[in-house]
Amino acid sequence: MSEEAVKVTNFIRNIIDKDLASGKRSSVVTRFPPEPNGYLHIGHAKSICLNFGIGRDYQGQTNLRFDDTNPLKEDIDFVNSIKEDVSWLGFEWAGEIRYSSDNFEALYNYAVELIENGKAFVCSLNAEQMREYRGTLTKPGQNSPDRDRSVADNLQLFKEMREGKHEEGTYSLRAKIDMLSPNIKMRDPIIYRIRFVEHHQTGNAWCIYPMYDFTHCISDALEGITHSLCTLEFEDHRPLYDWVLDNISLECHPQQIEFSRLNLEYTVMSKRKLATLVADKLVDDWNDPRMPTISGLRRRGYTPASIVEFCKRIGITKQENTIEMGALESCIREDLDSSAPRAMAVLEPIKLIIENYPQDQVEQLTAPNHPKDETMGTRQVPFTREIFIDRADFREEANKKYKRLVIDKEVRLRNGYVVKALRCDKDDNGEITTIYCSYDPETLGKKPSDGRSVKGVIHWVSASEGVKAEIRVYDRLFTVPNPAASEDFATVINDQSLVVYANAMVEPSLVTAKAEVAYQFEREGYFCADNKDSSPEHLVFNRTVGLRDSWAKQQ
Repeated sequence: MSEEAVKVTNFIRNIIDKDLASGKRSSVVTRFPPEPNGYLHIGHAKSICLNFGIGRDYQGQTNLRFDDTNPLKEDIDFVNSIKEDVSWLGFEWAGEIRYSSDNFEALYNYAVELIENGKAFVCSLNAEQMREYRGTLTKPGQNSPDRDRSVADNLQLFKEMREGKHEEGTYSLRAKIDMLSPNIKMRDPIIYRIRFVEHHQTGNAWCIYPMYDFTHCISDALEGITHSLCTLEFEDHRPLYDWVLDNISLECHPQQIEFSRLNLEYTVMSKRKLATLVADKLVDDWNDPRMPTISGLRRRGYTPASIVEFCKRIGITKQENTIEMGALESCIREDLDSSAPRAMAVLEPIKLIIENYPQDQVEQLTAPNHPKDETMGTRQVPFTREIFIDRADFREEANKKYKRLVIDKEVRLRNGYVVKALRCDKDDNGEITTIYCSYDPETLGKKPSDGRSVKGVIHWVSASEGVKAEIRVYDRLFTVPNPAASEDFATVINDQSLVVYANAMVEPSLVTAKAEVAYQFEREGYFCADNKDSSPEHLVFNRTVGLRDSWAKQQ
């Protein structure tokens, strides 16, 4: 094992250690098996880090296998997005990408084997009748009238199902287990159903498709998986996982181990609920930066390192819990604080004219790219007579707690001079349009010579040299910590989850900003150029996270 593996331990790694020490296993093979029916989210990142991390640390391998047995809900776009997300997080799968559909012929043959051994039968009950016969947690199930159909008839009907001779819903293939079992999953579950749907990998070659519980365990075994890691909702599926493998002629028998899924405040982790957000247009798409999808977090400016670190910190247990959003935000702040160069952007510009500064002069001021890291170098920021400051940074009158610009008071312009507000102009609605100032030319990079105390510092952008940009300030999508408990998502959507500043101004160095490269906009937060909409002709920046947790103050 690597040194990193020694530092990280959990109950799953303890099981693996014992398996290797006892000789039960001689190697470790894991898999990440997403269903391509949506984009991956931060919860999947936990599983990705677990499976690929174990494969790496035990010098084993991790397969990427698509659980593509339900073509009604699957799409090649989802396949491509999943591959991209896994790679972006920094993980490499072993060999070629695998698909459950690669095993369709083998799965069919194992189903035939079960029929031949009297372990499966073709059932004619429809969905409503099936529910009635299944029973409940307190009421035992009843045998299907077709349960004792002969092997020969079952084989013939199953063959006809494959040949497309029967309509959808007329027949299904069920495992013959125990309708009295306290575990409803074991009450003669369906293992094949008829679906006349084109498949994104196999086209129209099949019109019967295997169910997840039948497919997954066999695919694991065919790939030689040693430890099949899944979330706790599959715990009651484990007896069926084992039953299938115990009743077919496959020697490999992986061990299924369950761990708690990731629940995160102020968002939802169900693909079905995320799909609802997209379908109901409560968000723009799966990669909307407010979504907890990996592609949404990436577009918002989260880094692979921050997500991997988050997954490391929350750990792997069997205990269900909900993680505070602040824990995820803390990881990205820590990452970007040390790595993100600084820049200046004004979200709500208001013009400031420095009356005693030369009319046409453009002065290049030197600014550090990072105040704590000299190795990141410096940049030149143009300074002119007319600049923009943020509207929130000026008041005509204010108390002593207000450390920004006030009439007859001084502040320092970031990396620049000390200025003093003299007066302002207003429009017919009383809105301030222009502020007039004077500057002290002896204060560039030093304190006023007469000992005046200037405590406030504000950011700015040259009016003539700055560049217009659209800045999108993203926040939590929901107003409540557990939106999944709400009957209607629309009632708990945060109407401030996206605030667009269409007329923002940024310093000219940001014209060359590349998508997903982070900057700290001084005093505003961490931002990156949008990987979909931004271009040098129309700059669009997304806020990744604020400089501090504003939500903590609201609790």
